[in-house]
Amino acid sequence: QVQLVESGGGLVQPGGSLRLSCAASGSTRRINNMGWYRQTPGNQRELVAGITSGGSTNYADSVRGRFTISRDGAKNTLYLQMNTLKLEDTAVYYCTATATYWGDLRDYWGRGTQVTVSS
Repeated sequence: QVQLVESGGGLVQPGGSLRLSCAASGSTRRINNMGWYRQTPGNQRELVAGITSGGSTNYADSVRGRFTISRDGAKNTLYLQMNTLKLEDTAVYYCTATATYWGDLRDYWGRGTQVTVSS
């Protein structure tokens, strides 16, 4: 079992910055990949950024160059630094992690944190 708790969401002006955090607990030693997804009403949840256990990252085209994903293994914490925020970035952001149990890959999700970009 892995538990994920997001924090850091809130209201920010266009062009502003925000840093999201995701604290992982439980069987954290089994976690391999982690990432951030976001979802707006009427849309499918989409990948924002992902990071592997080896540190490789990938980003959605819409956020590449503005967002940075990172992880602190010692703290079992995932981060998403969000810069130059746009109105279109408004969404509920979810932390996710994959973990392996006896060769079986499982997905875990946080409950989400609201990010609102508004002037």
